[in-house]
Amino acid sequence: MTITRNDPGKWLSRTVEYNGVVYVAGLTADNRSASMKEQTVEILRKIDAALAKAGTSKSRLLTATVYLSDMSQKEGMNEAWIAWIDPNNPPTRATVGTVLGTSDTLVEIVCSAAK
Repeated sequence: MTITRNDPGKWLSRTVEYNGVVYVAGLTADNRSASMKEQTVEILRKIDAALAKAGTSKSRLLTATVYLSDMSQKEGMNEAWIAWIDPNNPPTRATVGTVLGTSDTLVEIVCSAAK
């Protein structure tokens, strides 16, 4: 089976496709001065674009892991998530509180989708 690496960089690929599954790398917002909700909206747009480039969409999401720098702000992330997610095809999801790469990175999302 072929492994397809999309948008490979120095240390990761934006997505990797294998055996009918698209694995999306952890994505963060570019606008780090934004609120948790606004950062989440930006990341979800990036996920839409990455999935579309790989020939799939959020309606085919299998699982997502959301990393938050401050769990007390989780509701803002949830508002963005609920507005974005396909309500007829929700994936599994875990939300984890952790220290992220920079102090102003509030959200990082990793997900996988079927082709």
